[in-house]
Amino acid sequence: MAKANEIKYLTAIKQEKRAKKFCRFKKYGIKYIDYKDAEFLKKFLNEQGKLFPRRLTGNSLKYQRKVSEAVKKGRQMALLPYVTDLLK
Repeated sequence: MAKANEIKYLTAIKQEKRAKKFCRFKKYGIKYIDYKDAEFLKKFLNEQGKLFPRRLTGNSLKYQRKVSEAVKKGRQMALLPYVTDLLK
């Protein structure tokens, strides 16, 4: 006879819902992205120093471009590294 932990039911497996992605700049009304704020810009970089794509950050196209320009300016001013092994 089957034990209690071996009984399988014909129901769907519950899947966790991911939080809906949103553009944090539109939601919080951020108009200007400051290239001098390195800690804020690090949220958009991975461990190697590459920029996260829009599909991962949830940014709109307009603000993703502004973030990329701010990161480039921050790299030129030596506030952010071009390449690194472990950034975070």
